[in-house]
Amino acid sequence: MPDFHVQPAVRWHDMQQGRSSIPFLILLACAAAFIGVTSRCSLPAVVASHFNAAGVANGFMTRALYVPFTFAFAVVLPLLLVFLSSRALNNPKARINLPNHEYWLAPERRAETADFVRRHLARFASMLALLVCYVHWLVVRANALVPPSLSSFRFLGGLGVFLIFTGVWVMVFLGRFRKIAR
Repeated sequence: MPDFHVQPAVRWHDMQQGRSSIPFLILLACAAAFIGVTSRCSLPAVVASHFNAAGVANGFMTRALYVPFTFAFAVVLPLLLVFLSSRALNNPKARINLPNHEYWLAPERRAETADFVRRHLARFASMLALLVCYVHWLVVRANALVPPSLSSFRFLGGLGVFLIFTGVWVMVFLGRFRKIAR
């Protein structure tokens, strides 16, 4: 007779994993909409897309090229980061490099470890999407000026916030796996 206690637990875990992806997917949908709307309404046919340290435009591309390029970095890259890593985490034969990996990837802890890694990667991917959207917004604002000029202060501020977040993210991630619970 089959063991009916195992199957519902697996389904419940899969449902929980799917629910935890919903905010991430909503964020990416909002990012895509933001890029689409602001690009259509606010960008010229030829977009100043690269700026020197002083904020002066020194690289251009067509709007038809800029929009998919920005979309790829704001939506596709975070999606690939989360879902390809999630796929690897679901593979019990995947080689996953974590501190104290023998302990954290032991069968009795693997599901909890994989869940933490998925959620943590979704946080990073979300911040990456937000950074790209922020830079896109700066590019939109820069292209509203004649000649186009990007605020280096705002760009560096946004990049600084992202780098601080990344540092904290790394510390939390590594801190989670440094200690072995006894």
